[in-house]
Parts: sequence; C-alpha cells; structure tokens
Amino acid sequence: MATTQLKNGDDFRYLVVRPEKGGIRDVFRCWVWPDGDGARRFFESSDEGVFDAKVSESRWMVSILIRKIIAILGKPLEWTGNVVEFTLNLLSVNANLLGLLCNIVRGAGDVVVPRRGTETFISTVGLLDGRMDLLNEEKMLQGTTNFVSEERGLGLEMGNRNLVDLCVMASKLSYENEKVIQNIVLRYWKMHFVGFYNCWNDFQKDNCTQVFILCNKPKDANLILISFRGTEPFDADDWSTDFDYSWYEIPEVGKIHIGFLEALGLGNRKDTNSFNGHLQAKTSISSIASDVSHGSTSPFGHTKSTISKIDQNIEQFDEVTPEVEQLTAYYTVKLQLRRLLMEHKNAKFVVTGHSLGGALAILFPTVLVLHEEMEIMGRLLGVYTFGQPRVGNKQLGQFMEPYLVNPIPRYFRVVYCNDIVPRLPYDNKAFLFKHFGVCLYYDSLFTEHKVDEEPNKNFLGIRYLIPEYLNAFWELLRSLLMGYTHGPEYKEGWFCILARVIGLAFPGISAHSLTNYIDSVSLARRANPFEDSSDCLLGKARAS
Repeated sequence: MATTQLKNGDDFRYLVVRPEKGGIRDVFRCWVWPDGDGARRFFESSDEGVFDAKVSESRWMVSILIRKIIAILGKPLEWTGNVVEFTLNLLSVNANLLGLLCNIVRGAGDVVVPRRGTETFISTVGLLDGRMDLLNEEKMLQGTTNFVSEERGLGLEMGNRNLVDLCVMASKLSYENEKVIQNIVLRYWKMHFVGFYNCWNDFQKDNCTQVFILCNKPKDANLILISFRGTEPFDADDWSTDFDYSWYEIPEVGKIHIGFLEALGLGNRKDTNSFNGHLQAKTSISSIASDVSHGSTSPFGHTKSTISKIDQNIEQFDEVTPEVEQLTAYYTVKLQLRRLLMEHKNAKFVVTGHSLGGALAILFPTVLVLHEEMEIMGRLLGVYTFGQPRVGNKQLGQFMEPYLVNPIPRYFRVVYCNDIVPRLPYDNKAFLFKHFGVCLYYDSLFTEHKVDEEPNKNFLGIRYLIPEYLNAFWELLRSLLMGYTHGPEYKEGWFCILARVIGLAFPGISAHSLTNYIDSVSLARRANPFEDSSDCLLGKARAS
C-alpha cells in the first residue's frame, strides 16, 4: 500500500482496523488460527512491517468482535436510550410515578410531556446523578483567582480542590443539551456561558462531537473552561471508538488513536492522507482547502469562499459565525479560545472531559503543540480528565512531557477503581498504547493514591476477576448507604442503583459512572495523610 508522506519526505505510518471487512464467522476463524491470511482482511496498514507485527495477536480479534457486536446492537441501543430518556424525563417533569398517575386521572391536558432540547430535558448521565451545584461556588471562584494570579498548582486537599470539582461537574454537564448547560452555568454556578458547539465528524458523517465553553465571569475573566462530551451510555459509535485500536503515527511525535483524531475533526480513515494535512505544523482552518485540488468544496462541505471567510475570522478574532459552528471540534474550539484569550488578558484556560471527552481534552493541547501554538499553550492552566482512555503510545507521552508534565505538572488523569475505560486500548507489546501525565487513582473507599499506572492496567487476568465482582457487590451495598453515611446530597436514586445492579454482571462498565468520580473528588482521603501537599495529585508546583 502507498505510504502517507510529509512534504519533507518523512513517512506517516498507520494501522486501521476494519471490522466491516468480514463476518463474525471470519473473526472466530482468525481467532482460532491467528497466523492465517484471513486476518489480513480486517487490517489496513501503511506497510507490511506494521501489519505482520500485529495480526498474530488474538486480542485484536477480541476488539474486532466487540466492535461488530456493538455495531449489531447500535440501533436497538439507540432506541432503548430514547425510550429510557423519555420515560425518565416524563416521570421527572410530572413529579415521579404518583404525580404522573394523578395527572393522567385529571386528564390528558394535565400531563406534562418532555421535549428534547429544552432546559428541562435531562440526559441519561444527568438522570443517573442529579447533582448540579459545585462544592462551594464562592470558594471555587476565590481559589481560582488566587491560583491564576500566583501561578501555583492546585492540590486535592480539602482547602484547595475547588477547580477539580468544577472540572468534574463540567464534565458531567457536557452530556446535556445547550439549554440545560446554559441554565446551570448562569443560574447555579453564576458564571458566564460562552457557547455550546455541535461539531462535525467526517468519518461518521454527522455532528457528533459536542463541547461547551464558559468563563468564570463575563468581563475580566481569569478562567476559561473547555469541556468535551464523553461516551454516551446508549451511543454505539462512542463505545466502538473506545474499543477501536487503530492508530496513526507521526514521525518524532508518536502514535495517536485514529478514532479520537476523527472525533476532533482532524482526518478520516477512509483517506489516511487527510491526517497528514491536519497534523502538520502551522495548520490553520484555511489548510482544509488544500485537501481539495480540483473540486469547489472541502471534505466538510464548505466552499473555498466560506473557508476564506472563516480564516479571516481567525485573524480578526471575530465572533464565531454559523460557518465556523459547522466546522470540526478542534478548529471551532481553537478559534473561540483565541478570541477569548484576546478579550480576557489575564485569563488562563482549563480543558476537561470524562471518558471519550477526556481523550479529546488531552489531544486538544497536543495538536496545539503540533501546530506550534505556543502563545496559546502559554496560557494553559491544566488538563483534568476523568475515566479517560489511552490516546497514544509511550513516544507521544515523552513528546508532550516538556509541555504538560515538566517542570510543572499541568495534566492530571483521575481514575476510579475498576473503571474499564482507562484500561483501553491495551497497554502491551501488541497494542503499544500508554498513558502519561500524573495519575490519581481512587479505590472504592474513595482513598486517593498517586500512582504511575492504575492497578490491573489491562482489566484482564483470572486473579482480578473475583475481586472485581466482589467490589461491584460492595459498590451496590455502598450506594444504599451513602445517603446515611455521607449526607442526603450523596444519596443515590433508584436509576443509579439499577445501574449498580447491572454492574454485578459488567463491573468495569458501572465503575465508569460519573457518580463515582464526583464522590471521589468530594470525599477524597489521601492514602498517606502526612504526605506533603506538593505530592498530591494536583500538587502545588515545587520551585524548579
């Protein structure tokens, strides 16, 4: 196959896994005889060396099988999600089941019917955990101001965990529609809502990457927060991306997960050369036009005249136009961030997200570095992710260390107990994915452990199986007691408890719930209470 090349002659290498190239019977055949030629149908690579090193690993077949099952269940999963969300919202707006029955008895006119896209229609994630308030809004705002002005690190000790609380709550809020987000930011958090963006994914041919931006105040803000939406519980495409192990390798940078690049709008695996144009240094929105040599439109459906207008907006820091809103997540967020940093001279920005959103949160500054946006990176306060999957290999982590880890840590990865998503894609000799950054691991007692890697890093092995199921049973029992042991704000509703019951069969899935992460941040206890505060997860930066 042809090798994707940079203009300077360097080679881009890639491996794309294509489950659609065969049936389930073919997957099982390749699983039993992994060295056969039949496995080749599921892989597309830049060269034979890449292919031959991977195809003999049986776990690739596990990944392909899981993705095929997810694809089969895609529509039923979507329909189930729609029914569940509508039913739960119907109960919520009618004061639960008893209220709904009373309204039905009174007459059809008294029944409140929920409508999607309104400020009362809540997502599945929001229905699992109804908390909206921050730990302490006044302390959070004060703590953020002090932090930005003094350029210190924020520890997770009780007096200094407010920014982390804002990030985990913003990660949860990102699953809601625009009107819900705006209502919470303005009325509950008393902050400035900048915008909600529904961005284009060219591979999926849909606006399926969501992100919102807020400032801590409308004028003279010192904090800008960017929150990417994560894996939605009933979205098969999101789950398939988490289990997709395709990668794209940039010379001297490392391997990056292709599905996450596509979610940011930085290429399409159907044309691997598209990644080349987006990931070179000094790439601007106008570079999208270079993908079209003889046509009148870009791969995203924008005319060349529209692209010219968009690029003018970048230079002039104008408002985001309707054309820009139709662009992909990376370019839309970068455009808006530039304008906000120009408007708020003392502001720094934070990027956050849960699950898939966490992967996009860390890749956003990574691509800023690739594009040599050092002025923007100089205003980065930190990246805080929750239950984030791996985004690249060890080389990528080493490439980003000077920008996010040393000398002052600015990238913090929070992992709860047996959450399966941070253990994907696998970290072994076949898959080569590797986490980087500071990791804070919470066990099921909400005890904080600063570690290089979460225990059971690949969620595999017989010796972990029984503890995982025992822990799932303990989490179910704990959910029944939380309201009594920690206060009414920690009481879990019946829908959340039902998810815990399901977790008895799939413990790694239920552990991924944001409820666990919110409780961990709120109730955290350090494993060593006498540990110096500078050694905490988001520890204060030591003087270099």
